[in-house]
Amino acid sequence: MAFTLSTTAKTFTTNINCSNTTSFKPLKLPLFWPWQKVKMGPLSVSPMGFGTWAWGNQLLWGYQTSMDDQLQQAFELALQNGINLFDTADSYGTGRLNGQSERLLGQFIKQSQVLKGKQSEVVIATKFAAYPWRLTSGQFVNACSASLERLQIDQLGIGQLHWSTANYAPLQELALWDGLAAMYEKGLVRAVGVSNYGPQQLVKIHDYLKTRGVPLCSAQVQFSLLSYGKEQQEIRRVCEELGIRLISYSPLGLGMLTGKYSSSKLPTGPRSLLFRQILPGLEPLLVALREISEKRGKTMPQVAINWCICKGTVPIPGIKSVRHVEDNLGALGWRLTNDEQLQLEYAAQESPRSMIQNIFQTR
Repeated sequence: MAFTLSTTAKTFTTNINCSNTTSFKPLKLPLFWPWQKVKMGPLSVSPMGFGTWAWGNQLLWGYQTSMDDQLQQAFELALQNGINLFDTADSYGTGRLNGQSERLLGQFIKQSQVLKGKQSEVVIATKFAAYPWRLTSGQFVNACSASLERLQIDQLGIGQLHWSTANYAPLQELALWDGLAAMYEKGLVRAVGVSNYGPQQLVKIHDYLKTRGVPLCSAQVQFSLLSYGKEQQEIRRVCEELGIRLISYSPLGLGMLTGKYSSSKLPTGPRSLLFRQILPGLEPLLVALREISEKRGKTMPQVAINWCICKGTVPIPGIKSVRHVEDNLGALGWRLTNDEQLQLEYAAQESPRSMIQNIFQTR
């Protein structure tokens, strides 16, 4: 069971700070006690992880190096509250900052005051881009070695293919699969996974890896109340049948499910174009999210993330600040009722617009 302790912690700290006692420091109580983990192949991970797409991305998320201290604080707070899954990619970071997300994670793990020699408890899941010049399995093994160097660790938790090339370069696809198997066989990764694979291609790679004696532990796709069409539901069904853990990225629809934005209040940068197209049609879903959040004493993002957890997935909302971590942690330790889940899903169906699917997702 998880206990919400943020109010207690604040009151406790305030009482101590206001006293004349100076002989000891105030206790740092976690917002939530660590709860049970979920299985992801051979790994035990928190029921929610955090994504680091924004770490190094200036174009979409406005990253600046001045944010690094805040990112490190957010990372430490996540660890304090039982989060041990962090998702990244070798392509995260724009321009000269390519790979910055992995470098920052490696730096934070090494300097962590929470881990203190227990770095192996953190599960890093990184994705390898299917760049057109990566044509052999050896090149993917080299990509994995480069990620390990940036992360300053000896072994990855999960090595993932960032996307499939089946739609446009089918001959490269086998090199991806062989590279993933080779990483596992060489002990560079504890487990392997894929990202942006549709149901048909997911079955194919699962069966191929099985012939190599390599279990496929995870499949990462865009999955949320904005991305819950027939194909996403089919992916979820395939994962359940094959024992693959579904990781849901963009569980907040790039921010559209947070309640922060409207047609008259849009984010800056490229996201504004997408929001302008979709937000006007989301009123039924946003109303349902707001109604349930008020009834539950939760925030809209917490309700949207909890829905993903109720569907058996491990959501990985992105974090850029301590405030993001604190809010997202509130999605844990409770569950939406079946009626509340149905209310949200019906409202999503009534909303005429849904999230545009990743162009790399295969069938």
